[in-house]
Amino acid sequence: MIRFTSNTFAVEAAGPDGEARRTITGIAVPYNTFATVSDGTTVQFLPGSLPVEGKAPKLYMNHDSTQAIGLVAERVDSPEAMYFTAKVSNTRAGDEALVLAADGVIDSVSVGVNPTEFKYDDAGNMTVLKGDWVELSLVPQGAFSGSIITEVAAQAPQIEAPKEEPKMENTPAVVEEVVVPTAPIFAQPKRNFGMPTAGEYLAAYHIGGEVWTRVNAAAVEVMKSRQTALQAAAGDSVTTDSAGLLNVNVLGPVFEDLNYIRPVVTAVGARAMPDGGNQKTWIRPTWTTHTDVGTQASELSAVTARTPVIASNVISKTTLAGQVTFSVQDIDFTSPGALEIVLRDLAGQYMIQSDALLCAAILAGDTASGSTWTVTVNDPSSLISALYDAATDILAATNFLPDHIFVSPDVWKKLGSQLDADKRPIFPYTGVAGLMGINGIGSANVTQMNTFNPLGLNLVVDRAFADNTMVVARGTAIEFYEQIRGIMTRDEPGTLGKVFSYHGYASTFIADGDQVKSIAIA
Repeated sequence: MIRFTSNTFAVEAAGPDGEARRTITGIAVPYNTFATVSDGTTVQFLPGSLPVEGKAPKLYMNHDSTQAIGLVAERVDSPEAMYFTAKVSNTRAGDEALVLAADGVIDSVSVGVNPTEFKYDDAGNMTVLKGDWVELSLVPQGAFSGSIITEVAAQAPQIEAPKEEPKMENTPAVVEEVVVPTAPIFAQPKRNFGMPTAGEYLAAYHIGGEVWTRVNAAAVEVMKSRQTALQAAAGDSVTTDSAGLLNVNVLGPVFEDLNYIRPVVTAVGARAMPDGGNQKTWIRPTWTTHTDVGTQASELSAVTARTPVIASNVISKTTLAGQVTFSVQDIDFTSPGALEIVLRDLAGQYMIQSDALLCAAILAGDTASGSTWTVTVNDPSSLISALYDAATDILAATNFLPDHIFVSPDVWKKLGSQLDADKRPIFPYTGVAGLMGINGIGSANVTQMNTFNPLGLNLVVDRAFADNTMVVARGTAIEFYEQIRGIMTRDEPGTLGKVFSYHGYASTFIADGDQVKSIAIA
């Protein structure tokens, strides 16, 4: 869950009828504003990303579900922000919250949102397109300067002073010991921390500093408390497997030799599993036969008729999972901790394998364009012809034009090496002095894999593709769904071990093979 915090509000004593309205009004989320939220992810919400209908979000103190104090009674969306009015319950906790808000001690709010549609940019920043708004919390300090309380309508409860008893004449006063009642201390369960997703965990790691320290420490605490049985066999990790981490002259963290990225998933976007992901399969409808319209031959003559046919495509889930067993010594005696390093790698491996799943689906669901790129030195004419052939096939079949080109690393190299007859690059890196864009049919950047744009197409290179892969496609025809379940753990007291796994569910669907065209390379 993303917790997006905001900060501003004012106080109004009571309503026109003299009764306390017990409401708090303000800005829940400013749109198009990046900020680092509670799990370390840098996030922005787009206009319309939060619902104004459906079940009302609950009002909490500090995102603690054991401190529920009311409900969000009104939600008003605008192009700039989501506005709210929350009704505070008539309880002691509600009274305390209103007093703190009226005094300005609490001047911010924070939404708890489960993103259902979102995307990441190259820097790992998340943009939320749609989300389930679960709760709104009062907090003392927000991540977003725009998430503020603007109005508190409340009336503090009045406590009557005790009436003084009349004294009796000529009666000696009896001095009694005064017992001052002590307010009971209510035990509160420790706040539950939801395990971060693979993307959120890695984002916190790359941000580093205090953000990574807090997210990782909280994750470790959750993993210590969870007791979940794992049945599958897994690789074990003991101190002999991590000798390079033992607490003797360790120089910094482990060198990163693998980049946990999902180029294709990032390009087309990850969608949430439908209906909360509670089904093993679901139906994804597509057109088989459209209706038809024609010219009527004459008045009252029969018009064109065609029965529409919609296919019911059954989509199944694929489980992606990995598991490892640690000795407690490997957890306790290593520096930096082997636990956090290996779990980070486990989450990263999930990202890589889910991306490979989508790449395989593209190659299985594409259709041949019938064109071939014959790679010729200093002659890009065959390449240009092949790209236009594929685009024309898509246009002729669907009335759409492509917007992406997916390639394997070897094809990416061939594209970047293409020269014209005067040995000038046809995809020049214009940011370098001396490289001109004359006769260029796009641009290139050797430091970023997704900045190629041959003939205006967004090029995506992915090592999960087999060699000589080149696919021209319309991105919306490629669908990827996932539900990340995160980390599970259990203790093995008999062997002083701890078992950890990371898993999630993913589904792929090529909605229309006519919009995904492969090009042969010779």
